[in-house]
Amino acid sequence: MNGVVILNKPADFTSFDAVAKLRRIFHTRKIGHTGTLDPMATGVLPICIGSATAAVDMLTAENKTYVAGVKLGFRTDTLDTTGTVTATAPIPSITRELLEEAFSHFLGEIDQMPPMYSAIKQNGKKLYELARKGIEVERPTRRVCVHGIRLLSFDDESFSFEVSCSKGLYVRSLIDDIGVRLGTFAVMSALHRTQTGSFSIDRAVTIEALEQAEQDGTLASFLIPTDTLFSYPKLVLSEKQATRVKNGVPIYYSGTEGDTFRVYDPSGAFLCISRLTVIDEKLCLKSVKNFYSKEI
Repeated sequence: MNGVVILNKPADFTSFDAVAKLRRIFHTRKIGHTGTLDPMATGVLPICIGSATAAVDMLTAENKTYVAGVKLGFRTDTLDTTGTVTATAPIPSITRELLEEAFSHFLGEIDQMPPMYSAIKQNGKKLYELARKGIEVERPTRRVCVHGIRLLSFDDESFSFEVSCSKGLYVRSLIDDIGVRLGTFAVMSALHRTQTGSFSIDRAVTIEALEQAEQDGTLASFLIPTDTLFSYPKLVLSEKQATRVKNGVPIYYSGTEGDTFRVYDPSGAFLCISRLTVIDEKLCLKSVKNFYSKEI
């Protein structure tokens, strides 16, 4: 089977746990997720099965939307409520105006310091491995983009909000920065991803539903076909052309340099994403992302 499953990841599961679980359900080792979620986080986690794993890097780059819960007045080593408290501070009088003013400072492109408890590697070591040993290291900021922040609810000691953002943004770090802007400390108490790219929570399926589908023999019904992830025009090749493409050989084709296609063989099997490229002064159709594989 090949395609993408939109998993509604449960809490207390790492993204690796989720992949391991689906590896057993789908009986394949060719599987990969498209963007790590914290263990405490829930929600949209697209998982690629079979030849669709070639699309992992493309889907990881998509924008995300989250709903986050926040507790005020303290900071932890993990920047969420699962960590050890490292500092406390008084909480100012919380109003909608105060929160929205704080949010406004983080809209658009910002430089964000990634948390120590993250999977980012520095000098060959994952930051969280160092953090668990009590080691904190200097780390470069990363340029990320916040497309929008919307306040959902608040009280004297907590609030919740929705944020849409680019890949690479850490909501925990954003919350920590917002807390400082408010004149106190803040930690993440909940995180739910509602959207990544075109995949929304209303299309997501639970692990329990997939386990039941495995028993019923209906797993394929939960797979989004790989070719539907792309909006490029469809191009069906002849048998001879398809054989050349499968062997990685560019084929001559007319059109405009840079034109990109979803390429299929005569039977309708999705082969690759190909782009018209000039090779040796001739316009050729060259594969830029291969999805051809035997059924697993």
